[in-house]
Formats: sequence, C-alpha cells, structure tokens
Amino acid sequence: MQRRTFMSVAAGAATALAWKPWTLAQGQVQKNLVVYPDPAVEVIDPRFAKYRVINAAVERLYTGARWAEGPVWFGDGRYLLFSDIPNNRMLRWSEDTGEVSVFRSPSNYCNGNCRDRQGRLVTCEHDTRRVTRTEYDGTITVLMDRYQDKKLNAPNDVVVHSDGAIWFSDPGYGIMLNYEGHKAAFELPANVYRLDPKTGEATVVVSDMDKPNGLCFSPDEKKLYIVDTGTPKHSSDPRPIRVYDVVDGVRLKNGRLFVNMAPGSSDGIRCDMDGNVWSAAGWAGEGFNGVHVFAPDGALIGKIHLPETCANLCFGGAKKNRLFMAASQSLYAVYVEAQGAQIP
Repeated sequence: MQRRTFMSVAAGAATALAWKPWTLAQGQVQKNLVVYPDPAVEVIDPRFAKYRVINAAVERLYTGARWAEGPVWFGDGRYLLFSDIPNNRMLRWSEDTGEVSVFRSPSNYCNGNCRDRQGRLVTCEHDTRRVTRTEYDGTITVLMDRYQDKKLNAPNDVVVHSDGAIWFSDPGYGIMLNYEGHKAAFELPANVYRLDPKTGEATVVVSDMDKPNGLCFSPDEKKLYIVDTGTPKHSSDPRPIRVYDVVDGVRLKNGRLFVNMAPGSSDGIRCDMDGNVWSAAGWAGEGFNGVHVFAPDGALIGKIHLPETCANLCFGGAKKNRLFMAASQSLYAVYVEAQGAQIP
C-alpha cells in the first residue's frame, strides 16, 4: 500500500472514530440542549429585561437531596454550602470541580444558613432547636437556644445586620414532624427574633405571624421582608411576603403586605443591590415553581422557572451575579445581571 493511500485510510478511520461517539451521544446532547435565550428565564415586566443574560441558561448542579435548603456562598473558598434537612447533613458544592461532598453530618437537621460580617457560618438547627456559629477553627458556638427559659421551636431562616445583630425566624417546622427533626411540643409562639451576639440579649421583633419563615433586609437595611408560610384560615386570605420599616436597627414598625404569593407560596427570599426581591416559589405546579422577582413597588417583573418547588436561594460567584437555587431534591444556578445585597 502506498504511503498516500495508507494516510488517507488512516485519516478516514480516525475521523470515523472521532465522530462516532458524538453521533452516539446526539440523543443525549439534544435532550439537554437549551436554546438561547433560555425560556426558563421569563421577562414579565420590561424592568426585568436588564437582569436576564441572553446567553446564560439555568443549570442543574446537583440532585440527590430530599429537601434542599439554606444555600450560602463562601467566595473566599469558591464553594456553596446548603442543607439537606431530612438526610441530616450539610452539603458542599465546589465551583472549582463541580463536585458535591458532605460538609457536616450529622448537621442537627440544619435549615437556614448565612454568614456574619466576619465571614463565619451562622446556622439554624431544627433538632437542637438552636442558632449556632461555626468559628474559624471549626468549633461550634451556641448563640441562642432558649428565650425566657423556654426552648426555641426550631429556628428556620437567618440574616445578619451590618451592626452584627442576628435576625432569625422560628416557625417550628422541625418539631411538627419527625422528618426534619424530632416531634415535640411548642414552648413558644412562632416569633421572629433579633439577637445581639455581643451581649446575648434577644428581643421578639415579630409575633403576629402564623409561620414566619424567610427573611431579608433591603440593601439600605431600612426595610425587612418576612415570608409567612402558614396555612391561610380562609381561602381568600393571602400567602404573604410582608415588609416592615426598620427603626434604629433594633425594632420594626408599619408591617404591611408586600406581595401575595397565592396560589402557591414563598419560602426563602433575597434582595439584589437595586432593591428587587427574589423569592423562592412553589407548591403551585408548572408555571409557578421556581423564583419570582418583585420590584421594590411589589410588581412581579420576572420568573425563573424550575421543574421543582424552590425552597431557598442566594447570590454567589466571584461577582455575586450567580443565583443559586435550592429546590426540593436539587441545586440549580443561573447567571443574572443582578448582584446580591448580602455581605459578605
């Protein structure tokens, strides 16, 4: 065989080998194909258009949880922590490798997480009915587990004010069933608390909600948004996200309805730097499940559709422009042209 003929045959065989795996994988490639712009990111009001990145798609980063919650971004380590409550563990997703590993197990059926202004992890634990802080050396400090000599119910979600105070909700889901903690009797009403970690002094800032849940400050910290996930007493009652004015950084006044999430419900919420509220959304099926975005005036301006009920979310990534969404059994993410207001 002449050299030219051999090279031609060899080249043809190499080309066939190179293309064959792609051909076999076409079905899978087609199945996962997303046409830009991703229809899962929906502009409802023109004000949302500037936040949609035309060539960015919703990505499923992980599945295998039973109820994913409490995402919190660690930019200094380029990873995300999130809770898998029924499995009694906290998981760690690495931006460098895309791998998910167990960060803490058992986690005391932890739910909401955030970081304080010193970068330490603050966690709401269902099973131990407490709020904790993970120190730099990995030791755990109990910040609060009782109020007026009574056990907390099951702290749920948490945010930290710029003055260092920790605000958290305590609806008690972790003691209502054994699935996310241990069933037990309520000793306190379902409240929202403000805790000064320097003095240990705690005060009730909201006591008139059925099941206070997700909460977040506006970028200027003049407002606090709080979700009530309690079951409405009447079919016409709202499923509210409420907003309060923050007075002197220590108390709330003028509570009012911000938005009504009916027919579904909210859960976790976050603000971006423009004051928009990004709300987890679920329990109302296709077309509703995912994330709803509200302008500061309460108008629904955009949606991010997910195939699962979304429980909580946070902004992260190097530029705080990647939205991470803990949704039922999975973790999702999408790049947006908005930046989260939470620090760090």
